[in-house]
Amino acid sequence: MFRTTLHYLYCLLAAMVLSHPLYATEEKGNGHIRGKVTTSDGHPAPAVSIILKGTAKMAITQEDGSFLLREIKPGNYDIAVSYLGQENAAQPVTVVANRTVRVTVVLNISSVTLQEFTVTQHRGSYKDLLNSPTLRLAAPLIETPQNIQVVTSKVLADQQVTSMSDGLIRNVSGATRLEHWGDMYARVNMRGSRASAFRNGMNVTSSWGPLTEDMSFVERVEFVKGPAGFMMSNGEPSGIYNVVTKKPTGVTRGEAGITLGSYDFYRATLDLDGKLEKTGRLLYRLNLMGQTKNSFRDYEYTNRYSIAPVLSYKVDDKTTLTLEYTLQHAKMSNVGTYYVFAADDYAVRPRDFTTAEPNLDPTVIDDHSVMVNMQHNFSDQWKLTAQAAYFSYRQTGSSMWPTEVNADGTMIRNVSIWDASNEAKYGQLFLNGNVATGAIRHRILGGLDLGNKEYMADWNQGHDLDSAGAYFNIYQPVYGRPANGLPSFDRSKSLRERAGSNIINQSYTGVYLQDELGFWQNRIRLTLAGRFTYVEESSYGTKVSEKKFTPRVGISGSIDAHTSVYALYDQSFVPQTGLLRSGEKVKPITGNNIEFGVKRDWMGGRWNTTASVYRILKNNQLSNDPDNQPGENFSLQLGQTKTEGVEFDLRGQIVPGLGLIANYAFTDSKISKATKGMAEGAAVPGFAKHTANAWLNYRLQQGALKGLGVSAGFSFMGDRSTWTWGAVTQKDLPDYFRLDGGLSWERDRLSINANMLNLLDAYLYSGAAYATFYYWQAEPGRNLRVSLGYKF
Repeated sequence: MFRTTLHYLYCLLAAMVLSHPLYATEEKGNGHIRGKVTTSDGHPAPAVSIILKGTAKMAITQEDGSFLLREIKPGNYDIAVSYLGQENAAQPVTVVANRTVRVTVVLNISSVTLQEFTVTQHRGSYKDLLNSPTLRLAAPLIETPQNIQVVTSKVLADQQVTSMSDGLIRNVSGATRLEHWGDMYARVNMRGSRASAFRNGMNVTSSWGPLTEDMSFVERVEFVKGPAGFMMSNGEPSGIYNVVTKKPTGVTRGEAGITLGSYDFYRATLDLDGKLEKTGRLLYRLNLMGQTKNSFRDYEYTNRYSIAPVLSYKVDDKTTLTLEYTLQHAKMSNVGTYYVFAADDYAVRPRDFTTAEPNLDPTVIDDHSVMVNMQHNFSDQWKLTAQAAYFSYRQTGSSMWPTEVNADGTMIRNVSIWDASNEAKYGQLFLNGNVATGAIRHRILGGLDLGNKEYMADWNQGHDLDSAGAYFNIYQPVYGRPANGLPSFDRSKSLRERAGSNIINQSYTGVYLQDELGFWQNRIRLTLAGRFTYVEESSYGTKVSEKKFTPRVGISGSIDAHTSVYALYDQSFVPQTGLLRSGEKVKPITGNNIEFGVKRDWMGGRWNTTASVYRILKNNQLSNDPDNQPGENFSLQLGQTKTEGVEFDLRGQIVPGLGLIANYAFTDSKISKATKGMAEGAAVPGFAKHTANAWLNYRLQQGALKGLGVSAGFSFMGDRSTWTWGAVTQKDLPDYFRLDGGLSWERDRLSINANMLNLLDAYLYSGAAYATFYYWQAEPGRNLRVSLGYKF
């Protein structure tokens, strides 16, 4: 049915458009401009903005520096050429009726300077005009009919973000983390459900993972709101976040950094970038990081290091091969000790209180990944990308959860083994095309996705630290002498033998095709796309297979060179795993998304805004069963949920020296079709109805104090629901407000950055009601980080 509907819609829209006099043929008497932009030393200048002054005509140069402006009334014009909002050159041109004028615009910088400028400006900006190639959409962000937000490397540096779980989501409207496991993995919620985790365009999401990426080897993080499964493999209808790793730039440079902070936080990084031979055909990038960190709670620590080398080889003028390896090693305390438990309410103990026991064996994780990427340009219009990856995650450790929590503050702490393996293989092949048929421009995307994931874990051994009559008391804690001693787990068998039925396998194949048709000199763009996905999954002893076709229709229009509006209809499909108390099969998630938005670049692209409204209908979403008792992990499958919301994002340089990121989101997620035990209209857990964030940085541009900067930011969550369903009498979370501020100084190659986090020293936490008690995780009070960086 979907195929027939999509085909009918495609034919109907095409017939309507082609039958209109404006699009049927080129307007008689008008002319065209075909041009090329080069640097002063004769090299092509790609990704340069072309604007025909006095009109709404605009273009972006291709990799060979070429551009085309169609259907221009005869007359004299000026072509403005700018890059990252900086006007660099202007070229007069005379358009003659029924003729194509050819022009060459020469930038007044060399190719080396342009490349250095690209690197410097990209790393020094709070915004970006383009998405990364890993998102596969060969179009400027302002023309894409979807809400996509980019967190740049400059933002990561200014805010001293060290991992995905370290406050990065404050830079994106509506993104929240209501639960966390320290630096083990980040679970991000957007638009009422979990956002899928991607790295370089590959879906690395697993039940407990992936290991959160350290920002030392990350160039940027892209948040795609709403369904993205049409091209990015099966994913949640709420959206994805795509971590883009650093690649060689061809500019020889380096940067070293040291960060010191509260609670024995010590961190060092090194970033080397350059050429391995004179012609620049063989490039390298190497990022190294080492870190130790204790906590405001006793017996809690996280030590990490990462090694991330990348090689890029230009085989010829058309083909580039890139090989990337990443190792992340983590050694941390028992992850369950982040939680605190009480029978009567949240936060009844000081924030530095812990249920941890000293001398527990650490949790150790080794995370390896290898990626190979090949890009081949058949011509200026057609580009083929092929990539493959292998991920291997090994974990040896334990978790902690209570066997018993009593009203008088006594409890029995249980330590359970948590050894795990997470292995995945991916293959992707996609083709980008940019062609014209008459007056219609086509941006074509088609590809193939293959993936295979296996997660297994041993959760089958547990040890009570305490016992009846020898409880642990949260009001009179005694550490170092647990009644039953410390655990000693049996690891004599292989992990696969010990895991038993706790093994999850998933393999999928997806094919997709998209055509973005541009009309009226690409001022109106119609996107028609579809994807077919086949998935086989085995989890907890059951095996299922699912297949589905999901269509996508979007339209985007440029009001002028800097403003666009869009509308989108999209569907999503993602199999899921879980245990239902009834023993029934878990159904896959399906979702429909309708979205409308407006985007605008201000001040020549120095800053931009995005506003969107959306509605997502999501079928078969899983949520924790409210009847779970300690040790149980059953889920409920909801009939249908409806999430509606409004989102606004602002980012960029408002005036010289003043960078600002601000966002707000209203999210309302409810059950629209009831299922067992759930009432229609009940709120879906795991989101905040109101979220607002801001980060402002001002740096003096001249004078004796040139380079001195001051920054301030806040994060707010209001009407916060808990992570899981709770009884009617149990409480929701209070509102959340955090204020941060800092001072910095940059001059030439040296930079110093100091941030004071949680300036108000507020008691901040997340948590939920669980069974007959509450749990919560506190955040640090007022704490300091100081970084010193040197570029060479």
